[in-house]
Amino acid sequence: MTHQRAERLAGARSWLFTPGTRPHLFGRAGEAGADGLIIDLEDAVPAGEKEAAREHVVAHFAGAPELGLLRAVRINPPSSHAGIRDLDALLQTTRAPDAVVLPKSESPGVVALVGALFAEAGKATAVIALVETAAGVANIAHLAAARELAGIAVGAADLSADLGCDPSWTSLAGIRTMLVLHAAASGIPVIDSPFFDLADVAGLEVEARAAAARGFSAKAAIHPRQVAVINAAFTPSAADLDWAHRVLSVTAGGAALLDGAMVDEAVARRARRILASNAHARR
Repeated sequence: MTHQRAERLAGARSWLFTPGTRPHLFGRAGEAGADGLIIDLEDAVPAGEKEAAREHVVAHFAGAPELGLLRAVRINPPSSHAGIRDLDALLQTTRAPDAVVLPKSESPGVVALVGALFAEAGKATAVIALVETAAGVANIAHLAAARELAGIAVGAADLSADLGCDPSWTSLAGIRTMLVLHAAASGIPVIDSPFFDLADVAGLEVEARAAAARGFSAKAAIHPRQVAVINAAFTPSAADLDWAHRVLSVTAGGAALLDGAMVDEAVARRARRILASNAHARR
């Protein structure tokens, strides 16, 4: 079951964060073309508004029509009172979220506990670990191997603050590679952190393409206008698709030459991944 949830998450290229205090904006993710919506109950919600935001989320899943996209909720840390109340509320919703995002994830035991709670409640909710602390990175091998985990997300802002480094994409490039490596070993997707400069469209495009090239399955957004740029970066180009089709047409019998280069099963695997990612993008 976890494998199926991971596969479904892998089909998403873009996730739009929306504060839980603004229910009138929940529908904007679909309007912008995002593949996923993450309703935020944690950082985007002041302490005094946690209860109201939680009620908005419960009402959304109780009566909102299907939006045609994945819907996730970032709860408060499960070790906090607010996080426990978030979980209790989600476990009682009529329609369960597709995923729950666990902030500051460090322990595979917490992942297992949350996964077990949703399973016991009969809800097919995937668990996404948001890695945004030094301890989370240090424990990534055990965290990624948790049987209940369906995906990993990168929290660059908190992580860079924890490490005392620059928050730029390149300063955390090594850690990003490490997360992709362990996620790939467990067969789960990785969502890259949002790009925070809303005015720098070119910078967003560079960062999104860098994430796609390094094995991320998706990138989070903090504004609807970022979604189209992210989707384009994670959708194979016509040239890529043509190349993939031609590779598969000549490698059926083993190694072969294509455009003067040797192609074999290893290259064919990459071609099949390109075609699979395109199929997900067209859904």
